[in-house]
Amino acid sequence: MSLRARLLLTLGLTLALLWGVAAAWLLNDLQKTFVATLDQRLAQSARMVAGLVHQLPEEVWEQSMMTTLAIPPIEGLACQVHSPRGEVIARTHANMDSVLAPGQRGHTYRQEGDTTWRVFTYERGGLVITTADRMDERTMLLNGVVRVAVVPFVVALTGSLIALWVGIWRGLAPLSRLRESLASRHPEALAPVSTYGVPKEIKPLIDTLNHLLTRVQQTLVREQRFTNDAAHELRTPLTAIKTHLQVAQRAEGPTAQEALKHAEAGVVRLAHTLDQLLTLARVEGRMRFDDGEPSDVAHVIELAVADSAAAPGQCQWPGTLPNACLAMPRELAITALRNLVDNALHHGPQGGAITLHTAQTHRDITFTVHDQGPGVDEDTLAQLTQRFWRASKQQGSGLGLAIVAAITQRFGGDVRFENATSGGFCAHLRVPTVPVQTSKTITTEA
Repeated sequence: MSLRARLLLTLGLTLALLWGVAAAWLLNDLQKTFVATLDQRLAQSARMVAGLVHQLPEEVWEQSMMTTLAIPPIEGLACQVHSPRGEVIARTHANMDSVLAPGQRGHTYRQEGDTTWRVFTYERGGLVITTADRMDERTMLLNGVVRVAVVPFVVALTGSLIALWVGIWRGLAPLSRLRESLASRHPEALAPVSTYGVPKEIKPLIDTLNHLLTRVQQTLVREQRFTNDAAHELRTPLTAIKTHLQVAQRAEGPTAQEALKHAEAGVVRLAHTLDQLLTLARVEGRMRFDDGEPSDVAHVIELAVADSAAAPGQCQWPGTLPNACLAMPRELAITALRNLVDNALHHGPQGGAITLHTAQTHRDITFTVHDQGPGVDEDTLAQLTQRFWRASKQQGSGLGLAIVAAITQRFGGDVRFENATSGGFCAHLRVPTVPVQTSKTITTEA
């Protein structure tokens, strides 16, 4: 069921129910009031007749002993007066003795043939006055009053339903326009949907849709970038491997062995580049990395150095480490710190020592990786996190620092580089932390 039909059905039924209850309540109250008013008129007529009869002159009473007085009939009413001895001394209708006979005082119903009468009996000064009203005439009068009261309700209800339909149709028109706009868009059009002139209730929906389109566009850009990067970076090692294999096929002896050795090195480089590309794509693609293990500072340092190319004892860090847990998955924390250590190893002096320090604040921890290399110039510092940029054309894939920057950006940290005043090159990795319950201390070196 469409939203328009659901709103119409729900609001229409609710409106009809409320109007119906109000109409039933009003009609019930109207009927009670109508009956009470007519009964009061019947009683008032009897009291009025009693007052008039008591004011008649004595000669009229003497005349009534011989003949019954005729009372001018009141429209819609019948009346009869009885003397204390039960004789009829005055009446409006001569053929209604059974209906107007004295009986129980107050209001009662009496039946004559197919006609029902509402009768009121009143006694005053020995006189008994009986008045009667036809129920069919009362019913006709009540039906007329009900028709007069019901017609406005029906008209108002019909008008309300029409206004409701028009209001819902116009109120949902922006959704229809949005649907038509989206349906007519080119499949590759990812530009934001305009929010001009839309109701404020729909604007959050369009904003959310625009955010989704932005994320889809970013995803497509990342995929295209990954494809371009992979095609560009994998072409060279594949060509080199093919060339070396061809040389190995044609040559013999040491030349063939050397060609195979170079081909194997190319395969290693190709596998490393593919691994780096896939890691970067996963980080930028917002995939989940959390394995449920706490990202403890001590474990992250220990595993990052163990996974790096550092020789035993080449990377040194303090014996006491902060009791903190990083606010990022352990796998990514290890990857980021390992890439910084590998970068220091590649660009520092061969076999040179690497030192790793930590500085903690109440919100984050900063890892500092310091090597003894010559450092870089100021122009180069701004390009270190660019993809496939290499300070040395012979080493690395050019993705390690780009991966570190992507990881820190995803989890609210940052990475910066500087030439140390005491010599060498420093990389500072700042990572947010979360509280931990246990402390851990590990000792010295990898």
